[in-house]
Amino acid sequence: MATSKLKLVGWGYEGDEISDVERRMVTSRMRERFGGEFEIRKAPGEEAVELHAPRLSVPAALSAFATSAKHDRLLHTYGKSYPDYARQFLGDYRNAPDIVAYARSEDDIAAVYDFAARSNAAVIPFGGGTSVCGGVEPVVGPGFDGTISLDLTRLDKILEVDETSRAARIQGGIRVPALEDQLKSHGLTLRHFPQSMELATLGGMIATRSGGHFATLYTHIDDLVESLRTISPAGVIESRRLPGSGAGPSPDRLMIGSEGALGIITEAWMRLQARPKFRAGTAVLFDDVFRAAEAVRAISQAWLFPANVRLLDSREALNNGFGDGRQSVVVLAFENADHPVDAWMDRALAITKDFGGSFDADVAKSGSGHRAGAAEAWRNAFIRMPHYKTTVMELGIITDTFETAITWERFPAFYKAILAATEDACRKATGEAGSVSCRFTHCYPDGPAPYFSFQAKGRHGALAEQWLEIKSLALDAVIAHGGTVTHHHAVGRDHMPWYRRQRPDLFASALQGAKDRLDPKGILNPGVLLAARS
Repeated sequence: MATSKLKLVGWGYEGDEISDVERRMVTSRMRERFGGEFEIRKAPGEEAVELHAPRLSVPAALSAFATSAKHDRLLHTYGKSYPDYARQFLGDYRNAPDIVAYARSEDDIAAVYDFAARSNAAVIPFGGGTSVCGGVEPVVGPGFDGTISLDLTRLDKILEVDETSRAARIQGGIRVPALEDQLKSHGLTLRHFPQSMELATLGGMIATRSGGHFATLYTHIDDLVESLRTISPAGVIESRRLPGSGAGPSPDRLMIGSEGALGIITEAWMRLQARPKFRAGTAVLFDDVFRAAEAVRAISQAWLFPANVRLLDSREALNNGFGDGRQSVVVLAFENADHPVDAWMDRALAITKDFGGSFDADVAKSGSGHRAGAAEAWRNAFIRMPHYKTTVMELGIITDTFETAITWERFPAFYKAILAATEDACRKATGEAGSVSCRFTHCYPDGPAPYFSFQAKGRHGALAEQWLEIKSLALDAVIAHGGTVTHHHAVGRDHMPWYRRQRPDLFASALQGAKDRLDPKGILNPGVLLAARS
């Protein structure tokens, strides 16, 4: 009953493999970075995985859309984080859900809630299955007698388009490519493209406060939500469709970022934009990463709102095929549906020049229609990165990212401290030096969102444990130096220890009160945002 042929292990769909050229490129980079040879291990196939018998039987009320088939249970055990992959490579599916339900309607969701409440089962919303923070794994503690993974990908339609106000009513289970395809005939776009966009669903992006590819202005999905319809165990919450309102706390804001712990988002009215026609982009080189950061700050505070203004430090630039590892790079791009963007690009380039940046003015403008070379090269690398994870795992390389945010005046000290802490963590966990780099994913007038990447040569059989040691020490440093534990990857279960340290205690109590009212039996995604009941 699988909804599509998603890969069991790895990114994307069956048959969508990286090319031999890409595989050789990834392997060559790892050898250059860490030296020597690698022990190659492959993930076991489905037939080799031993899976425990389901603790729950599919009842008659769910039989038309639910299953306990092995493949579906395996596919809904994990998201796409590094420890998820590490345990898949060991054939460890001990937390597989007992039932997978492919809801076709809100009535189906209500039926799942009813059965779960009677059976003392937890319900785990699966979204697009792209969580990188333990948000979809059915780890719910001893207080439940079973788990149900709830998949909404059959709720995949655009129900209504308002071209006058540029908005659409869209079901929560639609994946981004299908959403964009259905909007194309209207000349509109949601223009929200996270790195996970190939698989991500609209409801999942809203529930996790997703950050899109575009680096300024409307960076988070929050800004694009006009109204929501959410189904909780206690009933329906549907907000009024408005361009704005000052009528008390926003019901939408309660659900945006709730990670499936308060209800299931089944529909949303989303703000749309006309499809861009004018684009320009280039790359600007800097000898000093902090001068580059100052240039990005000045651009952000000039209200130019570029579509892309990503700073890659020298190591991150080298890792992505930019330069020779001695200069930092700012990838700069503008786009618009209404008018040429040359004036905005000219002003941004003038700012970078004031801070010592150098660029090729001849490639900074692309006229109308196509993307410029540097911005397009970055975009292609950005989209392909998740496809390389399996190859890196086979080599026994520990590789992951964590993203945060900090105000501009604290960035230089923060950057140095997090790099140093993560490098020390790599040495402590593996006994060898790792590689740590940083880029900005999003920028605001008051600060950037630094995105740190680390790689280290690990040991097969202990990769998840080594990863946890590195990630824990790195996030300890993030919290100690005033950053956020996550900027756009959500909390899930993996980030909970640091989220508890970041959030105010009284807010946690208020959130628990909302959870108790909307989900009285605590069956929705236990352990995410709030502790699971014992």
